[in-house]
Amino acid sequence: MAPRQVSSRAPRAGSADAVADRLHSAAIHLLRRLRREDDASGLSAPRLSALSVLVFGGPQTIGALAAAEQVRVPTMSRLVVQLEADNLLKRVPDATDGRVVRVEATPAAHALLHAGRRRRVAALSADVARMTADERRTILDAIPLIEKLAGR
Repeated sequence: MAPRQVSSRAPRAGSADAVADRLHSAAIHLLRRLRREDDASGLSAPRLSALSVLVFGGPQTIGALAAAEQVRVPTMSRLVVQLEADNLLKRVPDATDGRVVRVEATPAAHALLHAGRRRRVAALSADVARMTADERRTILDAIPLIEKLAGR
């Protein structure tokens, strides 16, 4: 299937293209603003992202982690070495195949990621608290649709 062409003309209000364009822009701006909360962790965005895969998805091989993060294996290997040095992950042998090694988040990594999530949610909660009850209800009603778009 050929990729869809993006028109240089403004999409018609209410069209799928117009909704997608506004949703994309809003999501990017919201995530950028919330990402400021991650500075408190002291880790770079790539390190936090890789740890997130392990904390919320469980142990992975370095190759699977690289694929999940859309980087090459040598890049992920360097990141893993750094995270190991920081005591945020450890290598564990596979229970069924002794040739396979997985990387696993340590309790310190779990604590770090969960604290970061709490900071982001608190920042977002403060903004949501300033909305009217009707605005909060509208956002709440839209969440299942956003989750559907996200593939959850």
